[in-house]
Amino acid sequence: MEMVAFRMKLNPGQRDEYARRHREIWPELAAALRDAGVSDYWIFLDETTHHLFAVLKRRDDHAMDALAHLPVMRKWWDYMADIMETGEGNVPVQQPLVPLFHLP
Repeated sequence: MEMVAFRMKLNPGQRDEYARRHREIWPELAAALRDAGVSDYWIFLDETTHHLFAVLKRRDDHAMDALAHLPVMRKWWDYMADIMETGEGNVPVQQPLVPLFHLP
């Protein structure tokens, strides 16, 4: 099992809407993430910078790279594009975070 962390950016004033959309995550998207080997997925917000900090676990044999090609993932990105920083194709801009410390 591998731990992965990355940063995204929420548009100002969109905290509640972002939280609402994730509370109502589509069952088919949640299933796709689990099927790709993702588990224990958390997203935190730094309210001063609007940065979202995401951390998740993924199986060694994960298929996260295939998620970008799934229609449900593309539809979710389109759905979220109006409230967060995205790039081409409405893909959320993600900055990988480098692990520096772990207390097991």
